[in-house]
Amino acid sequence: MRDGFLGFDTTFMLDFVVCALVVVVPILCLSLYEVKVRRNYLRHRNLQLLLGVVLLTAVAAFEIDVQVLHGGWEQIVNKPGQPERLSGEQLAHVRRVLGIHLVFAISTPLLWGTTLVLAWRRFPRPPLPAAHSRLHKPLGWLSTLDLVATSLTGLWFYYTAFIVPGG
Repeated sequence: MRDGFLGFDTTFMLDFVVCALVVVVPILCLSLYEVKVRRNYLRHRNLQLLLGVVLLTAVAAFEIDVQVLHGGWEQIVNKPGQPERLSGEQLAHVRRVLGIHLVFAISTPLLWGTTLVLAWRRFPRPPLPAAHSRLHKPLGWLSTLDLVATSLTGLWFYYTAFIVPGG
């Protein structure tokens, strides 16, 4: 049974998170455009907060779906009672891809969360450049690069596990 909506044998939440990974980078770019080009600090802050809330909610729902409801991603790839789609070296390859993804997926909320919390506490309201800008800029760029890496490696995992198993 195909519960995903992208046409692959996944789950609704896996497909939803993959779509979120594709959408998050353009919204992130819009947020950067707002702050760097238009100097619209309020819109930048609001887009960052929106991304943070939406992604935190999506990832929480995703983890509940994958871990609790399905017993892990391997149970989704190799459904009990059905022929194995991944075995041996294919499964090991996908595990390695997932390991790379998890480096970024774990560091992103920590780094991005730190960036958001410090900005919330240290910038004036409405947001304007301040003494904290000196730290916020490098933290923001590190968070951006980390989030882009999370998106790219998440898509890579989805591709290797569900589109071209073992690919």
